[in-house]
Amino acid sequence: MTLLTIPTLAALTLAALSLPGQAAPWEALPSKAPAPADNPTTPAKVELGKMLFFDPRLSSTGTVSCFSCHNVMEGGDDHRSTSIGVHGQKGGRNAPTVWNAAFHSVQFWDGRATTLEDQAKGPVTNPIEMGMSSLDGGVQRLKDIPGYRKPFEAAFGAGESITIDNVAKAIAAYERTLITPDSPYDRYVKGEHKALTAQQVRGMEAFGQVGCVACHSGPAFNGPAQPLGQGFYMRFPTFAANAYVAKYRLMDDAGRLASTGKEADKNLWRVPTLRNLAYTAPYFHNGSVKTLDEAVRVMAKTQLDKDLGEAQVKDITAFLEALIGAFPVQTMPMLPPTPGTLLE
Repeated sequence: MTLLTIPTLAALTLAALSLPGQAAPWEALPSKAPAPADNPTTPAKVELGKMLFFDPRLSSTGTVSCFSCHNVMEGGDDHRSTSIGVHGQKGGRNAPTVWNAAFHSVQFWDGRATTLEDQAKGPVTNPIEMGMSSLDGGVQRLKDIPGYRKPFEAAFGAGESITIDNVAKAIAAYERTLITPDSPYDRYVKGEHKALTAQQVRGMEAFGQVGCVACHSGPAFNGPAQPLGQGFYMRFPTFAANAYVAKYRLMDDAGRLASTGKEADKNLWRVPTLRNLAYTAPYFHNGSVKTLDEAVRVMAKTQLDKDLGEAQVKDITAFLEALIGAFPVQTMPMLPPTPGTLLE
């Protein structure tokens, strides 16, 4: 795949440029995430969702919250190869960042959840993650905390407002505020041509020429737009006859096959966002690669069967660092008090 030579375009607005073979141009990240019609984003819903996101009482032991694995005070993950849940159990996959998750067409590494609302329900009853015996048990836990009644009513109205669907809707509404626009790259494609360094411009050009854009296109660099729930998947590794596959155990996990049972889905993964990668090490579904430059080498070889020179690796890494956007300020919510019998 060839890319228009970026350094010659300093006088043009790159937002209007398309890559050959691509319908979409280089695109800036929107400043607002889309919300489904049945869950419009409201301040009351976002505030409740933040409380629930930070509340460990949704776990069986009262020790694990969404925030435990998705630290929104930094990169939206936990920097472990695989996360730790209740009773110190280790999960099987690396925690993906929650930043910009609103722009994924499906959720989880294997796409087994269609929406952020669906995804929010999953960890609660996962025996390794939050360990509740049932979603009803999680709802009852919240009903037994009197201080949650008013926030739920403010978000969803009076009546029986504490339900698992409303829990999921609130958390999803909060997560849709976790977006990071206005990166140097975003400013560059909008016409601010000094926003990127010369090395980052070279990296942007190499990113296209090498073929990275075949998968990592679109404003979130997670693939072309898909109908919600359809997902954009890629086989990883595509080229397995190299030392990286064994070194980093890239085929130990069968990927989407584990959730669908379909052999055709073996080693298929939802294409992750490339935004804010400097904040989300270690990399890949198993957290096996520690540094960003090594991740670039691995991807070039396993997905494109290419061995990059060190100059190209450095340039592409510099470009990826230009995808770090503006993180909205996060404040810790004050949670309602715990009744003395809640966690007995």
